[in-house]
Amino acid sequence: MRIPKFLYSFRTRLLIVMALLLVATLGVQYYFGRIRSRNRAILVAGQEQALTASIALANESITSGKYMFELDNPGDQSLLERQRNRVVNVLVVRDRDGRIDDSLVPDYRPETLDNGEAHYYFITDTENVRLPNLVDAGEASEGFKRLRPSLGVTARPVSGDPRTFAIPLQTSSGLVYIVIVLGASTMGDGTFYEAVRPLAPTLAMMLVSTLGAAVLVWRFTRPLSDLSRGANRVAAGDFSFRVPGAGRRDEVGRLAATFNEMIARLEHMRELESKVKETEKSAVIGRLASAIAHEIRNPLNYINLTLDHLRTSLAPNDPQKRALVEQLTLQLKAEVARINTRITEFLKYSRPANLNLQPLDLRETLRDALRIVEAQAAESGVETRLDENGGAPSVLGDRESLRSLFTNLIINGMQAMEGAGGGSLRVGLSSYDGRARVTVSDTGSGIDPAHIDKIFEPYYSTKETGTGLGLAIARKAVEEHDGTIAVESQPGRGTTFTVELPIRRSDK
Repeated sequence: MRIPKFLYSFRTRLLIVMALLLVATLGVQYYFGRIRSRNRAILVAGQEQALTASIALANESITSGKYMFELDNPGDQSLLERQRNRVVNVLVVRDRDGRIDDSLVPDYRPETLDNGEAHYYFITDTENVRLPNLVDAGEASEGFKRLRPSLGVTARPVSGDPRTFAIPLQTSSGLVYIVIVLGASTMGDGTFYEAVRPLAPTLAMMLVSTLGAAVLVWRFTRPLSDLSRGANRVAAGDFSFRVPGAGRRDEVGRLAATFNEMIARLEHMRELESKVKETEKSAVIGRLASAIAHEIRNPLNYINLTLDHLRTSLAPNDPQKRALVEQLTLQLKAEVARINTRITEFLKYSRPANLNLQPLDLRETLRDALRIVEAQAAESGVETRLDENGGAPSVLGDRESLRSLFTNLIINGMQAMEGAGGGSLRVGLSSYDGRARVTVSDTGSGIDPAHIDKIFEPYYSTKETGTGLGLAIARKAVEEHDGTIAVESQPGRGTTFTVELPIRRSDK
């Protein structure tokens, strides 16, 4: 079942949750309010039953001439048996003098003294006969007020409070009052727990509402906190992270997705800016290199031609001197050639690429590169071998650039095995996942782990006579062909360079 889009909105979900909490709170309050109203109605009905039973008992006592305790026998299912917790006392009081003729409680009941005289209690005796407030019944209770003027009066009694009812009754012996004393009646035990129990549902719903709001606020503010930290990292120039929460479908998720897209664009812009700066730097260096190379090569060419002229035309007649001049001129010409080679390397690295791309058979290119070191390998006892795994992949590349690349790697491998008294140089050719893979492995001295991360940097070299441009030029040639180059090395066991180049589309 598809969920409507508007439900993914954080604001909509927040409003729905708050509405549900409100409805739940009102529902719980209504339910417990109904229960309390019912319990209060039961309490009032019980008090009415108590009043009715008390009046009936007092009336029967007056008409029968018996005391109420004789009529109210719990064993005989008395009128007040079920109301004893409510009715504190029932008194029969004469209107003339306030004498108490009967009492449900023995403390106020008439008694016979030792001398045989009758002893009565009087309602006017405020010290011995204590009564709660009188319920004002208007004219019907005025006579009783005169008998007990100090008694408090309440016009609006509260259900459950202790109170006194005075009911006038005309008898053959005169007006009497049936006085009914009701005790305090509660819906519980009167403890603190009983007092706060009605508030428990409200407190519970408030707690649930608070927890729900806290969860929603936490879910809403956590992505904002992530965005804040992300903004600080972007301001510091770090574009290598992404803000979590982009998979959410609400406003926060869309904001996180937009923020991540912004970071990606800034990262791309930073890369483009770096490439532009590198290109500008290369262009400046290229122009400077061309000017310097021109100024240096002209004297070098003159020196080279002069050395040839000295060796051939001005050589001494003495054989020993002639041999010495031959040796010195050849050494000078070798040094001139070395300087010229370094200038060529510098120009290759500093000048923008001008590739002549065409379909190439890497197998032939690698064989050409190996031929250059065959004589040196034979003299040094180094075994060279080209291993092919599958058909030779065809790539689109510049023949001279790639031949120079692989020649550089092969010569580096040979130089790593100098003085080792033999070794093995293997060149592997294979294809994998639409890319041609060339490996150049030697069994030389290897590369120190402290240097392996810097060997492709320009002008960084561990050789005393190296310029540090050989591998930098190799990496540049690979990148110009949209390829990659990597190195693995173990000191004392050898080094392996891996070059991957994209295969021509027709060969995929």
